[in-house]
Amino acid sequence: MRLNLLKAIKNTHRNPISRLLHLVGLSLYIVGFILIVDYYSDSGSLNISSPIYGIILFPIAVGLFLIGHKIEGNLRAMTLIVVMKYLNSKLRFR
Repeated sequence: MRLNLLKAIKNTHRNPISRLLHLVGLSLYIVGFILIVDYYSDSGSLNISSPIYGIILFPIAVGLFLIGHKIEGNLRAMTLIVVMKYLNSKLRFR
């Protein structure tokens, strides 16, 4: 299954600009997550005064992902959409 997932990712991210947008978006997503976790952690080593900085990075990252998929012409191949379709197929009453 892992090999199929990697193959699907490669097939839906062929354009170099799309790959770059995804790389930047993923980086922003990770930094945002780290900022939020650090704010709410006991140590708070980054001394962030508000989680808003991390929260703002999430829609920016998602926007970059959307632009990348728009360039590829495969908006329906975004991870959230694929996951929702999978869950919908598994949760249907038969």
